Amino acid sequence: MPVKLLMTWDISPEKEQEYFEFVIGEFIPGLQHLGLEPTEAWATIYGEYPQIQVAMLAPDLPDAQRILNSVEWGHLREQLFSFVKNFSQKVVPAKGGFQF
Repeated sequence: MPVKLLMTWDISPEKEQEYFEFVIGEFIPGLQHLGLEPTEAWATIYGEYPQIQVAMLAPDLPDAQRILNSVEWGHLREQLFSFVKNFSQKVVPAKGGFQF
């Protein structure tokens, strides 16, 4: 059964340009290379919610766990941490539409 990796974070204000370059040029392509498929990305403009919400689809839970335990995922996540704060992630069964 497919699962989604749900991630949220806030962009560090002083690093917005570098953040966008990293996410577009390295983070998303890196996750795709690991076997995750982007399904949703949302930006919060107003309210008390994380600024960025992203969902990535994995074929099943064992694949998601393998990816999240990989050295490559650890490297991508550590790079992301240099541009963001308040990061959170969870894996849930995939359902149609927006999930969080």
